[in-house]
Amino acid sequence: MVSGYRPVPLPTGAAGASRADLVAGVTGWICSPPLRDLVAAFGAELPDRLDTADLLAWLDGFAARHWDFRGRGGAVAQPSRNGRTAAVERDEVAETRLPAALTELVRAAATALGLLGSGPEPGATPSSGRRYDHLLVLGGLARSCLNRTAYAAHLLRSGAVEAGEMAALGSFRPLRPTETAELDLPGCEYEVDVLEYGMRRAFECAAPAEERSSEGEISHHSWSVRSYRDATGTAVHVLAAPSTEPASRRAHTSDTYHFWAAELGPAAGDRVLVLTSQPYVPFQHCDAVRTLGLGYGCEVRTIGLDPSRIAESGSLRQLGADQYLQELRSTIRSMRNLFHALS
Repeated sequence: MVSGYRPVPLPTGAAGASRADLVAGVTGWICSPPLRDLVAAFGAELPDRLDTADLLAWLDGFAARHWDFRGRGGAVAQPSRNGRTAAVERDEVAETRLPAALTELVRAAATALGLLGSGPEPGATPSSGRRYDHLLVLGGLARSCLNRTAYAAHLLRSGAVEAGEMAALGSFRPLRPTETAELDLPGCEYEVDVLEYGMRRAFECAAPAEERSSEGEISHHSWSVRSYRDATGTAVHVLAAPSTEPASRRAHTSDTYHFWAAELGPAAGDRVLVLTSQPYVPFQHCDAVRTLGLGYGCEVRTIGLDPSRIAESGSLRQLGADQYLQELRSTIRSMRNLFHALS
């Protein structure tokens, strides 16, 4: 049985963190024992002779060859314009079953590296650790949007978190029948619609106080901002971000961070709590540090929801070992982007 890994910290989200501290965080994570063991399990050895930049490039290439299950296509994969198989959504990937011993190693490593399990709620820290200027709820598949908005409401109502304002960040990604088949989502066509439905239900918001959006047909250029007030008077925003590369892709996590910051203007030193699902904490944290920490001077903390705290969690999909490897690849790419932003 694989055991004995210590938790590996992610790069710091402290406001004003030095380049040296951030580089040390990236280097410590990519050189950690669990990641070394995973690389070895796939027939290679982490090349210690390389500096951090070159090691990140090596890991990016290694992960693309061995852990990019989305890039290999799935049950409904479609060819892209260049004839190659396009990456599919996370829930469309055809499962790759790994040997039992390797599966055990992946789960142990994923736990140590921050993709599996859940830490204490913010309120488990001293009182100053639960006060945030902004609580950001990230979008995703329809079920995840409902789970995350419900968990955000739990955090505030239980007193685990105090927030000056809240925002749900998504895009105009069309919903697919496979992700909505068992859900009651009246009037929802896009990811942002589910986020809005979830936030309004969780925080009992009435009609929006403000609405702004792009004009014309929905495309990768499209955006919207809707602002509400909950029963306590706290501002609740729901944003659909445009893509920064609309010719080739829809908006991704970093685009939603940038759009939120550009529209709502966090101040340097503001404390930001990012809420997602645990497998995505490492890569979405690194994206937040790069965009909101380096770009706007914010302090960033990223947490995953605790399924035991929300009623919707009964239908949460259990991830396979291949999916944790996929998110490790996402984290390596996000850390590489963070490292380059420090140059």
